[in-house]
Parts: sequence; C-alpha cells; structure tokens
Amino acid sequence: MYAKIRGTVLHGVEAFPVTVEVNVGKGLGYFITGQPDDGVRESLSRIEVAIKSTGFSMPREKLSVNLSPAHVRKTGAGFDLPIAIGILLASGQVVDLGKLKDYILAGELGLDGSLYPVRGALCMAYQALKDGIRGLVLPVVSAREAALLKGIEVIGVRHLREVLDFIQKDLVLPVGPTDTFSSDMGPPEGLADFRDVRGQPRVKRALEIAAAGGHNILLIGPPGVGKSMLAKRLPSILPPMSPGEVLETTRIYSVVGNGESLQGLITARPFRNPHHTASDVALAGGGSLPLPGEISLAHNGVLFLDELYEFKRSAIEVLRQPLEEGCIRIARAKMSLEYPASFMLVAAMNPCFCGYFGHPTRPCICSKRALEFYRQKASGPLLERIDLHVEAESLPLADLMNLRERNESSADIRERVIGARDIQSGRYEGLKGVHCNAQMPEQDMESYCRLERYAKNFLLKKIDELQLSARSYNRILKLSRTIADLAGSDTIELEHGAEAVGLRCLDRAIGGVKSKSGH
Repeated sequence: MYAKIRGTVLHGVEAFPVTVEVNVGKGLGYFITGQPDDGVRESLSRIEVAIKSTGFSMPREKLSVNLSPAHVRKTGAGFDLPIAIGILLASGQVVDLGKLKDYILAGELGLDGSLYPVRGALCMAYQALKDGIRGLVLPVVSAREAALLKGIEVIGVRHLREVLDFIQKDLVLPVGPTDTFSSDMGPPEGLADFRDVRGQPRVKRALEIAAAGGHNILLIGPPGVGKSMLAKRLPSILPPMSPGEVLETTRIYSVVGNGESLQGLITARPFRNPHHTASDVALAGGGSLPLPGEISLAHNGVLFLDELYEFKRSAIEVLRQPLEEGCIRIARAKMSLEYPASFMLVAAMNPCFCGYFGHPTRPCICSKRALEFYRQKASGPLLERIDLHVEAESLPLADLMNLRERNESSADIRERVIGARDIQSGRYEGLKGVHCNAQMPEQDMESYCRLERYAKNFLLKKIDELQLSARSYNRILKLSRTIADLAGSDTIELEHGAEAVGLRCLDRAIGGVKSKSGH
C-alpha cells in the first residue's frame, strides 16, 4: 500500500516543501531515499519504538520511504512525524479522512510517542502561507511560534496519539493566544538613557545621524572616554521596526532556536555585542548544519564590535560582503545557504596600541611606525564601508563634573530620528528592501541626493583634496542626505555636506598617519 504526506525542510530561513512517500510491499528491509542526512536515516529506529508505544506495529514487509524532490538534501528530525504517519497509513492501520492533503506535518518523535519542537516553525508557516496550504500540524511549542503568523491554521500536538485522533476524528486542537504587533510600540523598557551621559556632544550627534539613516559608525578614542557607554545607548533612540522587518527578524531567530527560546515576535531591533575573541564562523555563521551567526542575528538592528582592532583580521573582513549586499552566503561542500544580514555596524576602537594617542594629559608611547601598523589591522575597503568615523574627546574628570549643559533624553532624540525615518519611508516606498538612506541603491542616488550648487562644489573639492574613492563619495552623499532629512530640507545644502565630511576623521591624516580608507 502507498501513502503520501506533506513535509518541509529548512534551507537558511527558507522552507521548501517535501513530499514524504511511503510504500509497504513484498520483500524485506527498511529503506529511505531522497538525500536524507544521518539524522533522517536514523529516524526509523525511534519511529519503530514510538509506533509500538502508541499501540500499533511496524510492518514486517519491505518499507520504502522516499523524500521528494530528491535533489534537495533533507536534514533534521522534523521528518519523524510525517514518516510515522505515512507508515501507519501505508500499512492500513490508520485511515485518513481526507485531512492530510491540506496540512504540513513536522515534529521529532520520542520513544514514547511524545513530540519535541523543531527549528524554524515560523519559517515553515511563512512558506505554507505563500504556497496556499491550509495549515500545519506541529509540536505544541513549535505551534505557538508558527501561530505568530496570521492567516494560517496551526494545530499543536503533544503526542503521536493526538495526531492520529486529529486525522481520524473531527477534532479541533487550539494553539492558544498569540502575540499582537503594533507599529506604535515604543523602545523596550530598561534601556540606558542618553540623559545620563555628560559631555561628548559630537559623538551624540553622530549616533543620532547614524540611527536616523541606518549608517555604520566607528568611534575612536582613548580608554574610559565613554565609547562603549554611548554605543550601548543607541537602541534607546532607534526607530520602531515595520511589520515586515519584525517578521524577517523573527524568522532568523526561529531558525536558531528549537522554539523554546522564541516566545513571541521580535519587536525590538536586535543589539548584538560579540566578544573580540569571536571566530569567523561565530560572526558569519556556519557549522556542520549552517546556522546564522552574529551578523545575521543583528539583521534590522545593530552589530556592536567593541575593541574592533582586537578582533582577528579574518573575522573583521567577514563583514565586507554583508555590509555591501545586506546578506551573507555560507558555502559548504553539500549545500550553500543565504541569510539576511542588513544591519548597522557600530564599532569602537582605541587610537593606537597604548590607547592614549591624542590624550590631553597622558602621553602616547607608540612610535609612528607602530601607529601605522595599528591602522593597517583593518583593510581600506572595510573602513570605506563605514559612513562615520568620529573621535571621542577625553575631558578631565573635574571638567565633566562641572558641565552645566542640558542632557537630552533618548526620547527627545528618538523623536527626531523617527521623523527622519518617516521621510525616508515615503521616499523609498516603491523600492523593495530599502528602508533608510544607508540602503539607497547607487543608481538612484542622483535623483534622491539633489545637491545645492555650493554644496556640490564643496564636496567635489574635498573629494579631490582628500583623494577619496567613488565609494567614499557615495557614503558622504548618503550621510549628507540623512543630515538634510533631520533638518527637514529637500535638498542637500552646504552645511549638510560640510558636516558629513567633518564626521569622517579617518579620511584625514591623524598625527601624520593617514588611514588606508582615504585611498
């Protein structure tokens, strides 16, 4: 006898439909075909025990299981449930009332017939909705995750027996309440506030511009001036995510966990802060079963690299392609995956090995040669992809304590950031995947970055004077566009362009040493 069940397999954040075909006929032996990995090949042993624990029996004839299409590699334990149901149908122990053709089944079986969560339930639901499939049958924890997506029916089950009851009876198994999303959500509670920061007005302004346009930023300064403290307050001024960004981000976290770690929609922009000992794979993603790394987990949010030049050079250079393309491709011998990776890079570094180059009171002990070597730890092409390079000043403690300036709260700054992002949302409404100025396509820059005559002459003069590349010029234009948006200006004026150039200190020689990003 023959049975056909709908299944699914994850490749990156995409779920592909798989047809699980089971045939019981004359002969002996159990066979699985269709590029199964070791986990799928081993499944028949635990499926046999689970079926017996539920009161049924494995057929004593030739059992053939085919996972179609054959050219797609099948990974994970999520095929346990559709294979088990297929065996019971093909052996005539269970009768389908016509429900299974409308549902995708996925779940890992325990030896007692219990069902355990699977990775990527939200991704499965997203693809099933696109394919017009009625619903999914999933373990309860995974079902709660899949039910975050509206418009598709999700059945949550705890045991193989419940699946059989659903197939054979007119039984409805509710999933329970799910999250709701509002685009008016404020920032998460408990975030550090810019109101607590004394001094550093230039860095605060740079972070506001970076948040308003989604720009990458590098903070340079001696130890203890507040670079990390300021960077960690950036989430408090970031604009809310759109519904599309919320779904994109949540799908990535769905792939990483087993469902237990994802209890609702990811509505706050991610802020990832890996240690400088992180490896290339930890940042880019990978492993025997390639999973997203820190770069993809920061999608639609912030990747903060403190002590940038303490990271291995190979790890730093991993950033180049995703910074340019907004995605990262992981190639392995048996598969190649692509994960989204559109993020803001926020990095902090000391100006030299000893950390005190440019300090007002403590002398730098680094030679000019040592300073040149230090600046070469990151390549010019990577630094060119960072829009803002800002020096954080070191002020004596007594001066900081005597400051009488009014410290703006994060709420005040965030209001201006949201206003600028609203302008950009309207500007790029017809462009897929473009939400802010940093993502502006190169071919559209001429129409979106209209320069006032004096501003154009000034920028061209500076490009020639600083010997900047075409990429650096494009970054300055995008930065100028964001500054103009914050000012509510339709065109880029001279002061906007001048401020953009002034916020790129690595384009100029510092202490007689010029960064490679200026060449």
